[in-house]
Amino acid sequence: MSAALSDKKNLLSQLAIDRDAPTPRRIPWLMIAIAVGVLALLWVMNTLYRQSSDLQVVETAIVRSRGGAANNSLLDASGYVVARRQATVSAKVTGKVESVLIEEGMKVEAGQLLATLEPVEAEKQLALSRAQAAATRAQIEDVRVQLADALRNQKRQRELLAKKLVSQSTVDIADTSVNSLQARLQSALRQADVSQSSVAVSQQSLDNTRVYAPFAGVVIAKAAQVGEIISPLSAGGGFTRTGIGTIVDMDSLEVEVDVNESFLGKVKAQAPTEITLNAYPDWKIKGTVIAIIPTADRSKATVKVRVGFGEKDERVLPDMGARVSFLSDVSAPVQPQSLSVPLTALFAVQADRASVYVLEQGSLRKVQVEFQADGADATIRSGLSAGQTVALKPQSTWTEGMRVKVQ
Repeated sequence: MSAALSDKKNLLSQLAIDRDAPTPRRIPWLMIAIAVGVLALLWVMNTLYRQSSDLQVVETAIVRSRGGAANNSLLDASGYVVARRQATVSAKVTGKVESVLIEEGMKVEAGQLLATLEPVEAEKQLALSRAQAAATRAQIEDVRVQLADALRNQKRQRELLAKKLVSQSTVDIADTSVNSLQARLQSALRQADVSQSSVAVSQQSLDNTRVYAPFAGVVIAKAAQVGEIISPLSAGGGFTRTGIGTIVDMDSLEVEVDVNESFLGKVKAQAPTEITLNAYPDWKIKGTVIAIIPTADRSKATVKVRVGFGEKDERVLPDMGARVSFLSDVSAPVQPQSLSVPLTALFAVQADRASVYVLEQGSLRKVQVEFQADGADATIRSGLSAGQTVALKPQSTWTEGMRVKVQ
């Protein structure tokens, strides 16, 4: 009986649950799936990075639209706004700057005082010249007094000679004294003229220490500060300025453009133009051809043309980039917008046809275009659309469908 009871207890103990026993671990399948996904993503990113690092870097440009111009435009050319009347103002003498009365952007009138130099030496020289002139005037007065006395003495001696009271030699002595004093007076008068001229020169030297505006305009540069040494001529080194500032006559602004020799026949003096500033692309300014400079640039095969503004505006500033459309005299309706790309986008050029590479989703696509050279740009007649991206400076190693990276 005891053995049977012991076996039952053993069986019951086997069926009992041991709550202190460790629970067996189950495999976290969700975490494993996430880890596998992350590893796959990292592998894809690494592959793409290695591929992109091997891509050739290219420069690009957007196909620009130029619209609103009348179809009577004969030629377009690029240039810059220049001032026909511009001066770097300096003093006539070398000296130390005492005051500068201008700032950039200030409007000045003709004859307005711009700066002064220290006038110490000029003032002393002027004082010396005036003292010498005063001494010369005093000398003249002294000679005149002596001459008046000599003339009276000469008269008396001649009267006494007539009465036989003095000899002829006495009269001769009186005549000689008068002649001598008259010569001294003439010399003193000439010396007075020299002294007066010396005063004028000294006064001019003093005036030269003051710098005035040669014409009305706007100050675009202030070159000197108080305490600096300026000189009308460069003295070498970096310690001597050659000017106080630069003044531009805003009424003399015009546009200078370079026209290719091949198209010079389309440009006529006094012909109407339309000027567009790069800073204000939607602002069309009427203009007129002032002159065609009668010389060509051999290196660029261009001729410079001067174009004047039909209206004056404060927004027009020197050295602004500008584009000029040369118009015919016959008015015509507005034509559709024209397209342009930089000339450096073209390759395999033949006459008025060439090829360009269009960038689409990171790949190059070769496109044939018709064009017309227009300064640094090419006017596209067919083959492209506004807003497309073209690659610049194409190379012989590039191929259709080649993947590239934009710089």
